Amino acid sequence: MLSLVGCLGALMIGVGYALTSISPAFLWLASAGFIVNWYGDSLDGTLARVRNKQRPIYGYYLDHTLDCINEMVICIGLGMSPLMDMRIALLILLAYFLMTINVSVNAHLKGEFRLTYAKLGPTEVRIIGIIANTLLVLSPALRAYRRTYEILGHSISMTTLDFIVFAIALIILILYIITVIQDARSYSKIDPPKK
Repeated sequence: MLSLVGCLGALMIGVGYALTSISPAFLWLASAGFIVNWYGDSLDGTLARVRNKQRPIYGYYLDHTLDCINEMVICIGLGMSPLMDMRIALLILLAYFLMTINVSVNAHLKGEFRLTYAKLGPTEVRIIGIIANTLLVLSPALRAYRRTYEILGHSISMTTLDFIVFAIALIILILYIITVIQDARSYSKIDPPKK
């Protein structure tokens, strides 16, 4: 049930962002969705452990499958919003999926399940989202801000939310590259080349 609550929160976030084309007040719905998503996503495994009802294989599969679906719903909602370019929304989704794959591979190879990198994890990203939403609701100037760039012959107009999400995506991609290099070195020592 808590996993479904997390999905409901993700749906609230995606719909809230998509509906900002009607009114910026729908950012409050997206912020409420972050809280609902955090509640469901953070407590489903904890409650199973407390009740001694863990299902390590099914639970792991379900949790990570739903996480990917939830992120896709959120990012599509972001891209449908007038506050964000769909390309930026897809960039953050790609960065998230790359990190998810890396975490899953390491969980299999190392038995290590790591969600936080450089003190930036799902909870911190949700808090950043709520703060950004609040600032955007309360400041028409922030909502209206746009800067246009020419990149490789393509014009891209970036909003405040584009800059915030682009920065988060860039941080995630940098952390991903650093992590992959460190993990590859570690695995190379464990599994050296054959002579």
